[in-house]
Amino acid sequence: MRILFDACVPWPLSNELSAHDCRTAQQLQWSQIKNGELLSLAEPQFDLFLACDQNMQYQQNLTGRSIAILELSTNKLRRLVGAAQLIRDTIAPMQPSEFRRLEIP
Repeated sequence: MRILFDACVPWPLSNELSAHDCRTAQQLQWSQIKNGELLSLAEPQFDLFLACDQNMQYQQNLTGRSIAILELSTNKLRRLVGAAQLIRDTIAPMQPSEFRRLEIP
């Protein structure tokens, strides 16, 4: 799966998702682009958008989006690494245009 990390997602999390092709908004020089436009740029190139923005589903119009979106409840690396298996298990069955919010313990 091709995954784009939003600017707020710590890039070391990609080590825990090594079975996937992960890129960051920073790597693509997209870190200054806001989420609506970022999603439009990501859709043709990525399967999943990984973000830590709270209430993204209320801030952005996600209707008609083809990219799957996983919103994580935190961007604290230690907590994300501790929940790496939960994140992998959540990502695995996600379908295009699906939105999920994952509460990280």
